[in-house]
This record gives sequence, C-alpha cells and structure tokens, in this order.
Amino acid sequence: MDNQLWSDERNNYARIMSPVPLPPISDKKKPTINTDNPYIFIPFYDDVIFPSLGYPIAIDDEILFLELKKGGAPLYVVVGTPKEATKEPYHRHDINDYGVLCEVSRIFDVSNDSTDSPAVILTTIERVKIDEIKYSNGVYNCTCEVETETVPRGKNKEFEALVQTFLDLSIELIEKSINEFPQGIVDNIRESASTKFVVNFGCAILSLKTEFKYQLLAQKGLKARVEMALKHTQEALSIQNLKNKIRSKTQEELDRQQKEYFLNQQIRMIQQELGNEEGSKSDIEEFEAKAKGKKWSDSVAEIFRKELKKLERLHAQSPDYSVQYQYLQTLIDLPWGEFTPDEFDLSKAEKILNRDHCGLEKVKERIIEHLAVLKLRKDMKSPILCLWGPPGVGKTSLGKSIAEALGRKYVRISLGGLHDEAEIRGHRRTYIGAMPGRIIQGIKKAGSANPVVVLDEIDKVSSDYKGDPSSALLEVLDPEQNSAFHDNYVDIDFDLSNVFFIATANSLNSISAPLLDRMELIEMSGYIEEEKIDIAKEHLVPKQLVEHGLQKNRFTFSDAVLRFIVEGYTRESGVRQLDKQIASVIRKVARKMATNNISSTKKTISKKEVEEYLGPERFNNEIQSKHRYYGVATGLAWTSVGGEILYIETSIHKGKEGQLTLTGNLGNVMKESASIALDYIRAHANELGLDENIFADKALHVHVPEGAIPKDGPSAGITMVISMLSALGKRHLIPHLAMTGEMTLRGKVLPVGGIKEKILAAKRAGVTDIILCEENKKDISQIKDLYIKGLNFHYVKDIMDVVDVALEPASTSNNKNSQTPENKISSEKGASDTEHAEEPNSK
Repeated sequence: MDNQLWSDERNNYARIMSPVPLPPISDKKKPTINTDNPYIFIPFYDDVIFPSLGYPIAIDDEILFLELKKGGAPLYVVVGTPKEATKEPYHRHDINDYGVLCEVSRIFDVSNDSTDSPAVILTTIERVKIDEIKYSNGVYNCTCEVETETVPRGKNKEFEALVQTFLDLSIELIEKSINEFPQGIVDNIRESASTKFVVNFGCAILSLKTEFKYQLLAQKGLKARVEMALKHTQEALSIQNLKNKIRSKTQEELDRQQKEYFLNQQIRMIQQELGNEEGSKSDIEEFEAKAKGKKWSDSVAEIFRKELKKLERLHAQSPDYSVQYQYLQTLIDLPWGEFTPDEFDLSKAEKILNRDHCGLEKVKERIIEHLAVLKLRKDMKSPILCLWGPPGVGKTSLGKSIAEALGRKYVRISLGGLHDEAEIRGHRRTYIGAMPGRIIQGIKKAGSANPVVVLDEIDKVSSDYKGDPSSALLEVLDPEQNSAFHDNYVDIDFDLSNVFFIATANSLNSISAPLLDRMELIEMSGYIEEEKIDIAKEHLVPKQLVEHGLQKNRFTFSDAVLRFIVEGYTRESGVRQLDKQIASVIRKVARKMATNNISSTKKTISKKEVEEYLGPERFNNEIQSKHRYYGVATGLAWTSVGGEILYIETSIHKGKEGQLTLTGNLGNVMKESASIALDYIRAHANELGLDENIFADKALHVHVPEGAIPKDGPSAGITMVISMLSALGKRHLIPHLAMTGEMTLRGKVLPVGGIKEKILAAKRAGVTDIILCEENKKDISQIKDLYIKGLNFHYVKDIMDVVDVALEPASTSNNKNSQTPENKISSEKGASDTEHAEEPNSK
C-alpha cells in the first residue's frame, strides 16, 4: 500500500468520518473475554464513543489497519481515550480507565491512487474497564473487563420519565441544530425500542469537550448517565436557541440591506434621468485628476482604478460611499515614490548637531558616518537606530536635528502604552471606523516616502488580547522586510526601506530580543556637571526667557549660579529637572517684573535670589555626614533613569546566632548577595581579623534606605560585605568612597554593567574614590577623561583586596587621633571626619 496514504504523526491513529454516530449495524451479543487472546486497542483522540451505536472510523495508521485486515471474524477491538496532554508510547496510566468494546462490522480498503484513508465501521457493544495495555509489533493490545449496562427491570416510572424527557430534548436539539444529521435519524430514535440506544445516542451528539463526554461514559449505570446528560442537553439547547435567534436577526438585517441596495439603485437611475448625480461625478473626476500626477507602480494604479469603479457604482448617500471615499483619499494622499533630496553637506550637518546638542559624540559620529555612506553610494536605504539612556538626555529632540541635518521631513510616533497591534498595521476596511496604522499615517502626514521617523518610548509597548505591537514592529524595523510593508487598511505593500527610523528607549530589558536584533543600539549616558551648565546657558535659559515673555539678554545666570542650581536642586542624569528649576526662577522674576519691582536694567541672578525663589538646597553633595558610623557603606547602582547612590546599613544586636534580617524592599538577587556576604564572612573570620565566636548570640540586620523603591541586582555584593565587616569589626570606611561589584561565595569579585552612569552618580554625590572589579578596567578606558576627572579608581580581584582598600585598620578606627596608613586613601577631610566618629547603636 502506498505509504503516502498514511499520517506522518503516529499519534493520529483513528478519526470519526461522520459528524454523528449511526444506529448499530449488528446486534451482536456481548463476546466472551479471552485472556489468552487480548483485544486490539485503538487510541481515539477526537471524541468519546458510546455503546450501542455505529461509528464509521478512518484508520490513519498503516500497521493498525493491516492488523485489522488480517483479524478473523468476528473481530473485536477496544476503543479508549488517552488522557489529556499525553503522547505515545502509551502506558496504562496514560489511558482513561473506561473504553468501549466494539465489533469491526466492515472494512473498506482503498486503492493506491486514492487520497482517502482506509476505514472500518465499528458497532459498539458494551463499556469495558481496561486492565492492561501492551505494545507489540506496532499495535497496542489490551485486556479488559466487560461491564454490562442493564435497563432497570420492571416499571420504573422515574427512569422512564427521565429517558422520555431526554429523548424529547435530544430530538429538539437535532431539529434546531444546523449540523447535518443522517436522513431519518429522528424517526429511528422515536421508533427505537432500545433504551440504551436512546441514552447513548443523546450523549454522543452533544457538542462537549472530550473530558466531559468521558465523564458521561464513566457514569455507573444508565440512570446516572442520563441524569448528567440531561443537564448538558438543556444547556446545549438554550445555547442553540440563542444562536438561532442571532442567525435570524442577521438574516433579517441582510435582507434589509439588499432591499436598501435595490432601492438605492433605483434612486440612482432616477437621479441619472433627472441629472442630479453631479456630486458623485465631481468626486470621481477629482480622484482621476489627482491620480494622473502620482508616481505609483502599475499594480497600485490598477488597484486604484478598480476601487474607483466601486465608488462609481455607489450612491452618494450610501454609508459605504464614505468608507470607499476615505480609502481612495488615503491612497491619493500617500507619497508613492515621492522623496525629499538628501543633503550631503557633512560640515553643515555637523554644525547643526553640535548647535542643538552638547556632548553625544557617538551619536553625532554615527549620523555623520551615515551621511558619508549615502554620499558615496547614493543609496536611499536607511539604518534603524535605537537611542537608549536615562530620561532628559535629548533622545527625542535629537530626531529633529537629524532630520534637519539630512534635509528630510520629521515625524514623531509615540509608542508609550501602545497595546493594540492594529495601531501599527492598521484596521481592515470591513470594520467600522477603520483607519491606517500609525506608520502609514506618519508617512502620509510627512508627504514624503523618506522622512525621519522617531519611534518614541519603544520600550513602553505592551501586549494584550488585541495582539502584540512589538511583533508587528519586527516587519517595520527589518530592512529586509520593510520594503514591502503591508498595512491592513491600505492592503497594498508600501516601501519603508527609505525611511530613517530612530527608536528611543529608557531601558532595553523590556524590549524583545528579535526587535533588539533589528536595531543598532547607541547608548546615550547622562551629562556631567560641566555639560549641564553649558546646556543651560546655550539652550535652557534662552528658551525659558522666550516662553515667559522676557527678552533674551534681560536676565543672565552666571556659571556659579547654574552650578549651584545643578548641585543643590537637581539629582538626575538628564537636564529635565534643571529646565524646570530654571523655569521656576524665571517665573518668579517675571512676576516681580510684572509688578514693577525690578528695574529695566540688565540683571544677573544671584545665589541668594535662587535660594529665595527655590527655597533651601534639596540635595547635599557630601555622601557622608560629619559623623561617621560603623556598618554604613556606599554602593553604586544603575537604574533605567541613570546611576544612583545606594547606601547599605548593617547593625548588630543580640539574637539567634548568625540570624540575618533584610529590609528595604530588596529583590531575590539582592537577598542572595546578602546571604553570600554573611556566609563568606563566617567562613573566613580568621582571615578577616574577626573572632571565630563573634556571631555567638548575635544577629545582623542589613537595611537599604528608601524602602518604598524596589531594589535588585548583584552589583551590591561587595558593598554588603564591607558594611557587615565594618559593623562586626568596628572599622570605619575610608571617607568619600563608593564601590560596585558582584561577589562569589569564594570571594571573587565579578564585573558589573552601567559603569558610566554609576560614575556620573558618584561625581554628583561628591565621591572621590571608586572600587571596581579589575575586569571593569576596560570600561573605564572607553570613557572620556572629562567624565572621570577628579576620581581615583581602585581595581580589585577578590574581597580581601576590597577590605584592604575600603576599611581603616581596627586600631585606627578606634583611635580618634590616629592617621590613616599610607597604603590607604587619605585626605584631610577624611581625618577630620574620623575625629567626630561615633560608636554604632547596638540596640
């Protein structure tokens, strides 16, 4: 037999060929079980079969069919249902307890050139309880115990009423169902003298999941089965009635629409006779005139002509007329093959980028490189860039500068909070209120097929039951696919390969890996203090003066005052808060000027006036107060909004030996770091200069302040070790020191990321010395000297190196007048702080 007739999947053994079972073909009595000759077992997935019925079954397994063919007459098989989510090879526990013993009444073979599957007709006899299943020579065999189901003897009025009610409901369900039942099946049911046939047939025709049908089969006795089936039949009948009601209403609506269509056609003919169809003709002529100037391809032109003919056939008052009109208007408005010429003046582009943005050398360099490539290749193909970094560093505004430098149109598409895939691909025209997606709308708005499109906040895209917009963006941001971007509304491929896409994001963690793979990532780190002052002078102050109705040179801010605002009133990687503080000062000035309290002469804002307008300083650059405490260490952390200072505090109190309490809204990884730190100290107490019994009757409490903010990550590992050692050994930390690094249980220090952002946070907080893993040295080499000026870096390999650098000797910490050894970091300020050191509170 031709092997192509058989399924490649061995899990598909048999399937029902008819949508409903048939009356039994033969009335064979229950066979005698022969344990020496077990029955062939057929796994059945599609449905659950019931006794006293006939089933035409297609056999999709060649070995099984050949075994059935060579079986003697009469041939009996057992059909059982595998449990949900199980696959072969099957064992006893993979198959439900109950199956049905069947007689193979007929076997239908097929020819080699047929595409149909071989089939058999099974006459189901009785329910059986399966004892054992064995697999041999490609076929499953089973032994079982027949459980004969008998009708209650005598006149059992309750049972008769149940069966009659079930029969009436089943017949009603068949008559109201749209499924095709065999002709005369209702008469067969009514005339049937077999109660078993009536009950089992009613169970078989129910549209239930396999698990619920199996529950019917597993019921002990016909009465229990018909009681359960009666409930399902009543529910199915109510649902079917509702479906029929909906179908009837739909048919009425269709009939009404057809009637309206014919009436509209008659009205149109009358209007043609009266010459009152000028409005629709003018629309057609307008579209035809605009289409002559379009640069679209022949295929697009052909589609436009077909759609225009559809508009001609519609009446102007028809609801479909406006839908078709809007679609044609969209096709006309799209810039098919219309491009703005690129400007390849590299020096001009560099001036524009430097004028609008301070720093951002990597980004500017990438744009200039792209212009250079375009100039040499004269190729319109554009890259996809992703600018990521903390808020307020100028990611979005950079798109405008790039568009101006290239001489292209600028479009900004906000993706924040987007959760509907149709917002990207558009809606199908069959829906009411359908419109193109945001990409096509942006191209239409630009009026050019090669604009600069900024996809803002691409990391804020979410997904729900309406689809996954980030998956739809895969086609948009793939240079190999977006040359034929398919919008559901336009329904014609549009070329996006000439569009310069720029995505912006605060964090890469929430962006899917396939989407990241399609973009060139350019990190935009925060600004240092000097850059913020330059940005404020060149951009923020002039902008706020204009926005508040003041002359540009009317008021000025000195560098010292701007530095005072940056240090005392902002704590950020970008300049958004700085812009707000400057705006607040200028508003106060504008108010005074409006009340004539300020003279008309040029005025420079002083620090005293800033404090008067903004209040006292909000931030202090000193990372440590005048008083120093044991157990307080300063770490560096990275967040989606830039680097941050992280304090780790440890206190020791009486309690269970070595008990560790963690507070501060810590994540699992950070909790693990604290456990690793404590275990390392306990294992190396002698090497760290601690008494072996130091943990006797003592418990540790590690706290990370700002408990309302979730904190997680491994980079605080070495900070936690130093905090615990400082508290246990009563050793002070070197002043103005911060650290970051992951540690292992063996004490090895591992590298971490976000080094540049952490360094900027350290500089803002007045840190002078930073401890890093030795492998992070390569990250420091990639940072400009301007960013690391005034910082001392200490590269370590293990915790012992960290202890040598970070902690003062125990004798020095306890002796207020002693000086720090030469091999430690020292400063006059640090020595002064040591004089005021206080003992930690050991409550």
